[in-house]
Amino acid sequence: MSEETTSEPAGSIVTTDFVRHRNAMLVRADFGSLFTDYYLHLADQKLRYTPEQDAIFKTALAAFTLHSASRPLNEHLAWTLNLQDPRLNVFLAADNEDCTVVGRLFTENVRAAEQNTFYSDIVARRGAEPRRSVVNFFGADIFAAATDFYARSEQRPVRFFQLAGDEHAMLLSQPDCDVAWFSSVDASAVKDLDKAETLSRIERRAYEWHCGCTQQKILGAIAPAFRADPRGVFGDAESIRVECPRCAAVHTLTREAMEAYLAESKKDQA
Repeated sequence: MSEETTSEPAGSIVTTDFVRHRNAMLVRADFGSLFTDYYLHLADQKLRYTPEQDAIFKTALAAFTLHSASRPLNEHLAWTLNLQDPRLNVFLAADNEDCTVVGRLFTENVRAAEQNTFYSDIVARRGAEPRRSVVNFFGADIFAAATDFYARSEQRPVRFFQLAGDEHAMLLSQPDCDVAWFSSVDASAVKDLDKAETLSRIERRAYEWHCGCTQQKILGAIAPAFRADPRGVFGDAESIRVECPRCAAVHTLTREAMEAYLAESKKDQA
């Protein structure tokens, strides 16, 4: 009789604990696995970012995943950060039902503005109308931008920490929070918080890097434009390259595949 073995779920484990007597919530994770999958995706798609751009995206990915882990399991979330210096857009999306996250940088044709803008979108369930919050912020510090977003949109204090290596944490205030302690605690104290404070485990999730974009989905997205103006989409070419707006993966679409997709769609509707 063989012994049963239990294995850790794939992805980065994010834990959520209630800090008793302080009335705060601690969300933390080692994002080594998630960052590795992100870099493998960059390599697969031959994407290249500058060190500054890469650091901004990794920090945003960590903050966004911690934020997502603090939200209900039925939510779908997205952040878009429009930065002016450096000029780029950071996009991140999460599916809390599957515990997946994905994102990309837009480094070209980024809208110029007087201020940076932080967009947060939440869909409470599949097919529901999204709720959007928009705040302006200054500088390229992503933790500061997310903290400002919480203060102005969520209307409660939050603090983000990089602990050691790929470990990150988010401390989120709850009603009757010990504000003096919340404001003064530092990264070293947060790293060893379980030794100094009483923590009660709320939840444990494993987040993976996953987009789910496929040629069929891209064909479906391009189909309305092709129906209206086939030449405008393909020109004289027999194939085009289309970037996924969520993860920047490149999909090659042929005119033949598009026509077959439309024929199949028409058959399904008949």
